Amino acid sequence: MEVAVLDKKWIEEHFETLPLWQQSAYTDFAAMVANEANTFPCIPARKGFLSNELRYSFIGDPREEQSIKTLALCLKEYNKHCQTFGNYTTHTIFFETPNDMHKFGVADYNNLFWSVLNNLTKLDDIDWPKEIPTDPSHNEWEFCFNGEPYFVSCATPAHKLRKSRHFSTLLMAFQPRWIFEEMNDSTAFGRKLKKLIRLRINEYDDIPAHTDLKWYGQEGSYEWKQYFLSDDNRSPSKCPFLRMQKLFPQNKEH
Repeated sequence: MEVAVLDKKWIEEHFETLPLWQQSAYTDFAAMVANEANTFPCIPARKGFLSNELRYSFIGDPREEQSIKTLALCLKEYNKHCQTFGNYTTHTIFFETPNDMHKFGVADYNNLFWSVLNNLTKLDDIDWPKEIPTDPSHNEWEFCFNGEPYFVSCATPAHKLRKSRHFSTLLMAFQPRWIFEEMNDSTAFGRKLKKLIRLRINEYDDIPAHTDLKWYGQEGSYEWKQYFLSDDNRSPSKCPFLRMQKLFPQNKEH
């Protein structure tokens, strides 16, 4: 089991030693976020890439149990040092995406995305943070793993109209909640950044920005709805996240 949390410098120095699918995924990502025209909507992702604050892990087929175990170990490793990487850090996960998965539709990837999070949370051996609600219908809920709250976003090969959620492999980005301390509705910087990102989304995508995109904690805002956006304007009515409740010690003997 290879547990590797890599930075831009390491990947580029060892590029030729990587499997072809990993070379392709990284090259596609770099071309997307750091394109010369500077049109990618997520400005923090671009800044994080150029300043080497992003971290990357290459994980196998997301349908395999071993891949989820590797993902859990990579997230734990990232969590140990993430506060030293910079204010634009994100843990970017490239999943190996075999040919049969390239036939998936957006709904198939949606199911797979939530399957990954549901299986990942079963491997979490640290209590859910007390300050984060466990109910996804609460506007302050956020996915947590290893005691760290994360905003999780997903891009897939099936997204076509919402180009900002399109990628050549299944990609999941785990953004620690703390990076948003200066990027929120209560700061002038956050409000300006949101306006710029919205303008870019409307130019970049072939469909308007999704109405589910809102600030964390805002009334009527649900983080889980923003993790995986549809390729149209539909909004899911029920959260697919199923957190396994740990047994009380006295129940383990039954």
